[in-house]
Amino acid sequence: MLGVYWGLLITGVLFALVTVLLGDLLSNALDGMFDFMSGDVLHWLQPMVLFTAITVLGGAGVLLTGYTSLVAGAVFVLSLLAAAASAVLIYFVYVKPMEKTENSVAFSMQDLVGRIGEVTVPIPARGSGEVVMRIGGGVTNQIAESFDGTEIAAGLKVVTVEVKDGALLVSCLDSNH
Repeated sequence: MLGVYWGLLITGVLFALVTVLLGDLLSNALDGMFDFMSGDVLHWLQPMVLFTAITVLGGAGVLLTGYTSLVAGAVFVLSLLAAAASAVLIYFVYVKPMEKTENSVAFSMQDLVGRIGEVTVPIPARGSGEVVMRIGGGVTNQIAESFDGTEIAAGLKVVTVEVKDGALLVSCLDSNH
């Protein structure tokens, strides 16, 4: 039985090393293969939780076998309890809270259509200027051109009408510009 415990411990340690060293490569290579695990039924069965349990089961089995005089059945039950407790702990202390913090600061230029911004560098009738817009938790400066073909002064509010060739086509919101 000691061989099984060592196998589980080594498997868990190797999984940890592989995910730390090659995690991004594996994630891209297995793109979407394990998406079924993120559903409601198997939501708790995350690889991190599963391999934590496997590693603790193996480690506890090795330690209890080597340092106690317990019988094999008792060692297995205690190792299984330790594995279950560690899996529950990892899920509720690490995995579950981290799911709520996953968000991205990335945006697409098309996300700016319909958004209001402020001109920071005047926009000539024909040519480019610059606008600043709030998106997500921050601001972004973007090259802008006049949608209407009119000059727009710095400090005026504008709305993005269209995105063309990497520039925002904006129209002035202030009626007295």
